[in-house]
Amino acid sequence: MSTDSTSLARLSMSLPADLFRQLDLMVEERELPSRSQLIAELIRHALAEHAASIRPDEMLAGTVTIVYRADRGRVRHQLAETQADYLKEVISAQHVFLEEDQSLEVLLVQGPAIRLKELCDALRRVRGVQQLQLVTTTALLPPLYEQDTSSRKPAGANA
Repeated sequence: MSTDSTSLARLSMSLPADLFRQLDLMVEERELPSRSQLIAELIRHALAEHAASIRPDEMLAGTVTIVYRADRGRVRHQLAETQADYLKEVISAQHVFLEEDQSLEVLLVQGPAIRLKELCDALRRVRGVQQLQLVTTTALLPPLYEQDTSSRKPAGANA
């Protein structure tokens, strides 16, 4: 995503030397062109998290990543039942088997922050879930389907 240089604002900041070295190391390890790119990413993540915490009705999109033990009885079934309770919020799900009887599932989600939090809380309660992380953004998916009623022809009408 390119950014128009006229829309940029400069920021000057002071950091403890150790934190500054860690930041530079992270930029180098990720092979980023600048500290600014990393700092902008970190700020965007913090802003989305903040919006979710103070504005529960804020619409967010994101992913829920779940790691769980596949050998724990009905875990997969219980996860599916929980997702069914959040049909409006869960857009899609991807599942893969991992080593040592573990599974990884990634959900694409969108909805009010409070509903996404409730979904994650419900998924965490499923026995066998080992890790769960929600990553959100305030940028939303475009409408998946919009019905245009003005161009619909009545049944039996010729094209």
